[in-house]
Amino acid sequence: MTAWAQSLIRISNYQVETLQKRLAEITERRASAEMRLAVLEAEVEVERERARDDASAGMLLSAYLDGWKLRKSAAEGDLTVVEAEEAGARDALTSAFEELKKFEHVAEVTRLDKLAALGRREAAAFDEMGLRRRTA
Repeated sequence: MTAWAQSLIRISNYQVETLQKRLAEITERRASAEMRLAVLEAEVEVERERARDDASAGMLLSAYLDGWKLRKSAAEGDLTVVEAEEAGARDALTSAFEELKKFEHVAEVTRLDKLAALGRREAAAFDEMGLRRRTA
């Protein structure tokens, strides 16, 4: 394999690894955002149950629900942003993989072409040696 092909493959591998790390970090943030939404849902259920059991808590429930709706919409917005970022990171990773495979393919074709040329030269040399022996 030629030096330029090795360099391109090495650079492409680095890009793929970097994008994989970025995607893992985004996936972790998405899981965190989803967990935050699940916790908010659990909290509202606890408050609703408390409001059923306690009249004073029932009077405060509407104020709590107003704040809860704001927190939930903020968490959903964060999740939407992270999902869009994740889609972009997946697309970038797919492109980087495609580029890497192209470089690997070109390097392999170059290697096979060199082997074929070497084989042709050897065959020609053997043919020439055979002709010389025949004429001698």
